Amino acid sequence: MEKKPKTGWLNIAVDYGPLLVFLAVYKLATPEGDAPLGQIAAVIKGTIAFMIAAVVALAFSKWKFGRISPMLMLSTALIVGFGALTIWLRDESFIQFKPTAIYLLFGVLLIGGWLRGKALLQVLLEAVFEGLDREGWLKLSRNWGLFFFALAGLNEVLRTALSFEDWLWAKLWVFMPLSFLFTFTQIPMLLRHGLALEDRDKVVKDEPPTGS
Repeated sequence: MEKKPKTGWLNIAVDYGPLLVFLAVYKLATPEGDAPLGQIAAVIKGTIAFMIAAVVALAFSKWKFGRISPMLMLSTALIVGFGALTIWLRDESFIQFKPTAIYLLFGVLLIGGWLRGKALLQVLLEAVFEGLDREGWLKLSRNWGLFFFALAGLNEVLRTALSFEDWLWAKLWVFMPLSFLFTFTQIPMLLRHGLALEDRDKVVKDEPPTGS
């Protein structure tokens, strides 16, 4: 049987690429010194680039993988929606609240599915976690749902405690490592519920998207 190409790192690029684009454009457009109007202009330029990059990532996912995951579609819709509000109202707080909205929505969907006995993550990741039994899928959905709620709370703490630029870097250097670390903690549970040993490396590479 032909081996499927490994796409884990491409999935990460699709998830975090738009954020890196935002960071680059914002940094290049930010004037030296404290100039509030200049910073708002930089935020707007970065937001426009962010929105374009998110749509490009969506199109790339469809072209490369032949499908668009519901989480990526929802994330892109929120990026465009909150981005439009940021540009219209000239307020960067909408961009900062966007991850909270994504995390809360993902958390509600996953926990709601778990309470009804439905593992929604199985729809997205069944091909990755071959052999995982129903109980394993339910636990994985529950655990990721709770983790998304924790990320939503953390984002709210950081966006009130940090400057806008520091918050941007926290998105890259706090949230992404936390997501990888959490994914690693799930491996023992997945192995107990039927995940094949040869598939464990794919667990980290194909973790659920966390919303850039």
